Amino acid sequence: MAAAAWIGATCNRRSAPPLGAAPPVDPVGPVGPAPSSAVALEVALRAEFSEAVLDSAGGRAAQIWRFGGSLLSGKSEALLSSKSYLGPTLRVRRGERVRVHFENALDEPSIVHWHGLQVSQEDDGHPRFAVGRGGRYNYDFTVANRPGTYWYHPHPDGRTGPQVYAGMAGLFLVVDPDDQARGLPTDEFDLSLVIQDRRLGSDGELVYDPNPMVGFLGDRIFVNGQQRPDINVRAGSYRVRILNGSNSRIYKLAFSDNRPLILIGSDGGLLGSPVRKPYLVLAPGERVELWADFGRSTAGAEVWLESRAFSVGGGGMAMGGMMGMGSMGAGSRLPNGAAFRVCRFQVRGGGRTLRVPAQFEPLDWRPDEEVVNRSERRRIDVSMAMMRWVLNGRTFEMTDVAPNERVKLGTTEDWEVQNLGGMMAMPHPIHLHAGQFQILERVVSPTWRSVAATLQDGLVDEGWKDTFLLLPGERVRLRMRFERHPGLFLYHCHNLEHEDAGMMRNFLIEA
Repeated sequence: MAAAAWIGATCNRRSAPPLGAAPPVDPVGPVGPAPSSAVALEVALRAEFSEAVLDSAGGRAAQIWRFGGSLLSGKSEALLSSKSYLGPTLRVRRGERVRVHFENALDEPSIVHWHGLQVSQEDDGHPRFAVGRGGRYNYDFTVANRPGTYWYHPHPDGRTGPQVYAGMAGLFLVVDPDDQARGLPTDEFDLSLVIQDRRLGSDGELVYDPNPMVGFLGDRIFVNGQQRPDINVRAGSYRVRILNGSNSRIYKLAFSDNRPLILIGSDGGLLGSPVRKPYLVLAPGERVELWADFGRSTAGAEVWLESRAFSVGGGGMAMGGMMGMGSMGAGSRLPNGAAFRVCRFQVRGGGRTLRVPAQFEPLDWRPDEEVVNRSERRRIDVSMAMMRWVLNGRTFEMTDVAPNERVKLGTTEDWEVQNLGGMMAMPHPIHLHAGQFQILERVVSPTWRSVAATLQDGLVDEGWKDTFLLLPGERVRLRMRFERHPGLFLYHCHNLEHEDAGMMRNFLIEA
């Protein structure tokens, strides 16, 4: 299995089971009662070795890992095949029941996490449920999330980074049949962009050589599995969904003609009303939805989506010097914070220009009176110990739960996440499983304000969130309600190399 060899040799597997080992639990599927409603979508999803042309100039097929999918039952438009290494896009409605039969054909354990979806602990893709080669796992859940842009990817302990990098990721869209009535672009005017960075060798194969302190940074930008593509659009209004599917790279997105970006949605779906920003900062795992109007462009016109320069601060520079990386580059010719172009939109033919809606449905925020820990917020400290990133001084243990990692079902809490690690601090994308939260407050220390100033106007704190970027020297207050599922869930850094190295912890929702 040559496809397994290149990637298996590049990452310390730490506590992952040896190849071919039996999974730690019975892989037949969820242990809880199945939903009683009829199944709207049933899919077979297979983690498998494959090939794809990655070097658009060379044209040679490279070895990849991917999710192969097939529709077992449901509407044909509910499972859209990918034309690249990415997995198929699942399209469902809120309230529909989904059943996924996962099979692992890789030479190492894997499991699927439905990023952003509010599902039971058995359906969430915790690494303790990972199955080895030939293993199967059945997912069965009813979609409870608001319409929005979600995604799925592997979540095995110690191997999430290399598996996602090899190609294993796909979109999960919760769609709303009323979008057209509320004035949103639909059908061909609803675009999805998955942005990732990759590094290729002279033979056109993927190169994965992460630095444990910084993560992995590639030097080629891929959109929907293709290198910096040209995207043909009509002279009209578009809804553009964007996922940062990179392992470690942060993007500061803007249009080349300096038009403001009109943000209409974030991780958990549409905002209460559109928000205009000069640029948008997108950390690994985050999603945004934009209103992009090409109606004033003439046929043949073009505009680039680009990532602009920003500072990673003294901590990153200091760490780069210590580790021989240089300015958060981790060996990449395109360091984090460098400016580059992502993809080009080319106007081809006429479309329909729509008026941006003034507002959408109001968001139901959790009130102060509902918070059970107002007098003493639950705190999560990001720091470094023994040259490893840690959460509250701890690294990941498969089922370990500390006393301050237990919460009660049916309660609302404020959590405070802080990144006060001095000159060794760097940005960390933080992801919480088990539901969505709202961001209430950001406070940055005076030492780091100059760094924050290069990003803060584009941070996406609006709407319901499941992932956010925690800047160096910053303290962020979140509010979340544990209202649906008891059980063991994860919170972690979504810099996938940090997660694999142990920057991940459990929290237990007790009934």
